[in-house]
Amino acid sequence: MSVPQSVSRLFSLDSLLDEEELAIRDTVRRFAAERIRPHVAGWFEAGTLPARELAVELGGMGLLGMHLEGYGCAGTSATAYGLACLELEAVDSGVRSLVSVQGSLAMFAIHRFGSEEQKRQWLPRMAAGEALGCFGLTEPDFGSNPAGMRTSARRDGDDWVLSGTKMWITNGSVADVAVVWARTDDGIRGFLVPTDSPGFSAPAIKHKLSLRASVTSELVLEDVRLPGSAMLPEAQGLSGPLSCLGEARFGIVFGALGAARDCLETAIDYAGSREVFDKPLAAFQLTQAKLADMALELGKGQLLALHLGRLKDRGELRAEQVSLGKLNSVREAIAIARECRTILGANGITLEYPVLRHANNLESVLTYEGTSEMHQLVIGQALTGTSAFR
Repeated sequence: MSVPQSVSRLFSLDSLLDEEELAIRDTVRRFAAERIRPHVAGWFEAGTLPARELAVELGGMGLLGMHLEGYGCAGTSATAYGLACLELEAVDSGVRSLVSVQGSLAMFAIHRFGSEEQKRQWLPRMAAGEALGCFGLTEPDFGSNPAGMRTSARRDGDDWVLSGTKMWITNGSVADVAVVWARTDDGIRGFLVPTDSPGFSAPAIKHKLSLRASVTSELVLEDVRLPGSAMLPEAQGLSGPLSCLGEARFGIVFGALGAARDCLETAIDYAGSREVFDKPLAAFQLTQAKLADMALELGKGQLLALHLGRLKDRGELRAEQVSLGKLNSVREAIAIARECRTILGANGITLEYPVLRHANNLESVLTYEGTSEMHQLVIGQALTGTSAFR
């Protein structure tokens, strides 16, 4: 019998990475295996996550806002950040979401659009995991169409007064600062809202069947009064929050493939040890066909992700290319998770194995940071030159 190969070895993926990228990947993989994997099934079952505790550990490793420069951030390449997302999501999508929202949404918004005072106030503590952030864009009635948001900010002397509701906000009820997007007389603007501000609340969303090892909240702003300096000065219009979403989507391009890899590795291991009709399940042609097809799609997805990472590191990545990656990675990852469940049979529905947990999580990843349908339309517009959004 020949020696089994991993998908990485089958595609010679490591040969495409430099020494620093390999070191970062391996460090995050070890941390995830030792610190998170033994507990994550229990967190998922209980519907909880020790977000603040994990944030300090992740910050100590330089993983929060790791692709940003200065203010205590590690300043790694985009590709290295993607690889870290892949390793974190190989354990659970909720853990990768914690890192993505902190670094690619909240911290990126401050880093890209904030004043020097705002950057110095928040970014070093957020990079260290001492302060958590969340990102308030989606509303109960406006997800794919953020231009319809109803949250408002009005001037009152030198202050701003914010009112409205945001929905499906990762890290919301544990955050120290919320980046909230609101409609003003001057268009859509971003605001830094300390979560201890009077009138602000973030009730947790319970009874989830997906991303259970993740903090998900509603944000309620009832005449929250902020100083004029709370506004992000460099963001005006929807281009601000949409550029932040592009950063988060890039992490998902890699991250979702981590969930798929974990499912496939679990299925291969299970098929090798499970005996059916007096021989290993892995020895059946139908099983090998399933494994081969899944490995092919996973390897293709990783090659595309690495290509997009290199483009981003050269400053050449376009929005429609991020949509290509997000659409492909999540669509293939959820298909792989479901197929792996069939190999595990009834055992696949238990938390003893990660596959159905990953599949459930990927149902959320399929929708957030732009639904598959929205990304199809972005790609369609790039191909035809015609918008079909309305």
